[in-house]
Amino acid sequence: MMNYQEYARLLLEGENLEDKLFSAKNLDLSVPFKQFELPTNPGRTKKLKFNNEQIKFPKSSSFHLIEKRALALHFFANHELLAIEMMSAALLIYPDDLKDSNLFKKGLIKTIQDEQKHLRLYLKRMNDFGVEFGEFPLNDFFWRSMEKLKTPSQFYSAMALTFESANLDFAQFYERAFRQVEDLETANIMKIVFEDEISHVALGAHWLNQWRGEKALWTYFVDHLPGVMTPARSKGIHFDKSSRLRAGLEIEFVEQLESFRDDFKVTNRKNW
Repeated sequence: MMNYQEYARLLLEGENLEDKLFSAKNLDLSVPFKQFELPTNPGRTKKLKFNNEQIKFPKSSSFHLIEKRALALHFFANHELLAIEMMSAALLIYPDDLKDSNLFKKGLIKTIQDEQKHLRLYLKRMNDFGVEFGEFPLNDFFWRSMEKLKTPSQFYSAMALTFESANLDFAQFYERAFRQVEDLETANIMKIVFEDEISHVALGAHWLNQWRGEKALWTYFVDHLPGVMTPARSKGIHFDKSSRLRAGLEIEFVEQLESFRDDFKVTNRKNW
């Protein structure tokens, strides 16, 4: 039986998509923690290596063009691959001294499996449009935050309650955009992603609630955001309160998030 560390290292250090999409039904969670140094970059083939050449995400108004839809899916696929790599890193870098540590590992593994499912869906749909993964530049934006996530609390504050929280808004926005151009297959993929993101946000909220002690969740969350990251990144183009309530976030937290403002361009729009 493969142990969880071998599994995580394969997903993180493996170079090709077959490695990143490797599936293991039973993993040994009992092996003792081993100190692991986070690599500068995850393992990737030359075609999949980070390339921070500036390329703009296509506007939804251009989705009547197949090549623009394919480009959007290419961005989404990279986000899923980064999530797989970051979740795998989380399995390796955090000491195995948490209460309910096996539940912590199982939650990460289940999330990885969801991200792998999303990546497969995106890859297949991109292929339908005649595009192979790696044809466009792949940025490392999310990965750059990984070195700042020194604790599980920082990890789930950034991943679940920030990046995945924002995707509650983005997934719905782009589902509607694809439906508007009658691309129902791609729209349905976004619906699947959206539903899974609710469970991912719920998982992060569960753990932060376990660890926050007497602090309010909002305070604990803000205190554990790394670097210059702010709650603004937890929101997408249109804020959806109901999905966050479905994820089990208390109304006070959701309202504080909704009312939060800074200079982040994505959320600093007239419709807010």
